[in-house]
Amino acid sequence: MRRWLIALVALAALTVGGLFVWRYAWSGSDPAGDGGNAAALWLDRLAHAVGLGGSMPANTYSGYVEADYVMVTSSVGGTLMHLDVARGDQVEKGAPLFGLDDAAERAARDEATARLAQAQSQLADLQVGRRQPEIDAIVAQHAQAEAALRQSEADFERQMQLRNTRVSSQKQLDDARAQRDHDQSRLDELDAQLKVAQMPAREDEIHAAEAAVSMAQASLAQAEWRLGQKSGTAPAAALVYDTLYRPGEMAPAGLPVVQLLPPGNVKVRFFVPQAVVAQIAVGQTVKVSCDGCTPVTATVRFISPRAEYTPPVIYSREERSRLVFMIEARPTEHPEALRVGQPVDVVVTP
Repeated sequence: MRRWLIALVALAALTVGGLFVWRYAWSGSDPAGDGGNAAALWLDRLAHAVGLGGSMPANTYSGYVEADYVMVTSSVGGTLMHLDVARGDQVEKGAPLFGLDDAAERAARDEATARLAQAQSQLADLQVGRRQPEIDAIVAQHAQAEAALRQSEADFERQMQLRNTRVSSQKQLDDARAQRDHDQSRLDELDAQLKVAQMPAREDEIHAAEAAVSMAQASLAQAEWRLGQKSGTAPAAALVYDTLYRPGEMAPAGLPVVQLLPPGNVKVRFFVPQAVVAQIAVGQTVKVSCDGCTPVTATVRFISPRAEYTPPVIYSREERSRLVFMIEARPTEHPEALRVGQPVDVVVTP
């Protein structure tokens, strides 16, 4: 009963095909001028599909065009302020795609820049010591102390001579000695202050200031990264396949805003029986053809390790013939000639 039903369906299909061929191929009313070839190809595919043979090569398999899309997202959500592309545009690598509200990120970037400048200034101040006017003031005080010391030394020498002649008292000599010692100590103090003023800060203070500079640089880098996430650019030359948000809408973090299709991401998926899959290898060249397009060459990149549907528990010879495996191939020339979702025929050359 089942065979009779299949035969009736095939007979009906062939009858319709015959009418189509008579109408456009031999009646002379084909408006396009190539109805004969189209009808013959249609009948050939119909006969091949119903299992009645046909002129198509035995190594021709059916498939469709697929693609790996590039989803341009933002790691930081925000309101979409402007969309620089439209669906169907061709963009070059690095072209701007969209921009989100970035007022808060710009303010954070400016704050981080100011903090870095502050930390760098503090480090430079610690490395050079005191300012020159402060050093000049210490030098002037040092000159005054030298003059006072010379005066006190002269007074002390004079008091010693007078004491030897019994003209001055012992107290006057002791006062002159004390004044000389005081002036000498003051000069030593100013010498030490001058050395300290010309020296940089302590090593631990400088290390702390350097760490502050590194921390400010890291904060600035983080702020610039967040600001950069507020806009999207094309990672490669591609077709704008779709835009998923409009200006004014909220674009959540991690969700795509623009969907791109680079030409190199187009691929062809076709299916072969389990008896043929062992004869195909990765790197093998195939020919891809479709309705209304010039055949293009593609290279096999992936062969599925399993069947495309759940097989029965017990394999028989009849059931094994129904298993098919998916194979992916990428065009090596003119990928723009293929359209996603388009059915194709793939010729595999052993």
